[in-house]
This record gives sequence, C-alpha cells and structure tokens, in this order.
Amino acid sequence: MDQTARKARPILEAASRPILPRHVKLRFDKTRDRWIILAPERVLVPDDISVEVLQLCDGVRRISDIVAVLAEKYAADPDLIQTDCLALLQDLADKAFLLTVTEPSP
Repeated sequence: MDQTARKARPILEAASRPILPRHVKLRFDKTRDRWIILAPERVLVPDDISVEVLQLCDGVRRISDIVAVLAEKYAADPDLIQTDCLALLQDLADKAFLLTVTEPSP
C-alpha cells in the first residue's frame, strides 16, 4: 500500500453511526468545571449542546436516533437538529476526531 494513500473522508448521513476513536476522549475537567475533548496534542472545549451530541455517539446509535433523542428532550424541530448535528459531526470527522461504524449493529 502506498504510504501517501489516505483513508477517504467519511461523509456522514442520518444512517451513520458515529463514535469517538480510541485516541480521542470526551472528559469532564473538574478543575475547570467543563467538558473537554482530548486528542493528541489538542484540547477542544465543546459547548453544552455539542457535549450532549457527543455523549450519544456510541457507535450503536445512528445520527437519526441521536436527533430523535434531542428533539424529544428539547421539543425542537428534528430537521433543524439534524442539520446542526450533521454539521458538527462532519466537522469532527473531517479532523479525524470522529469515526463511523461500518459493520452492522448488534
């Protein structure tokens, strides 16, 4: 395999099942009293809604399932939530902070 070959960028859709890769951790920082995303040589500080979305990214739930949970919790328009979720998750996937599960769920 050519060493310059790269994995294709995942294109997320409602049926995608996102999960954080092993090298990326979502942790609560007690000292700063906020959630952070730890990645090699990086620390990201997501907002509260992003944290809720990321906590649901377990590789089992599809993005459409995440949207349904959030739409019920916030009594909000699922289409708007899906648009925002896809934008957030696609941005993280583009930076290799998020993967999608490709094999069938159990």
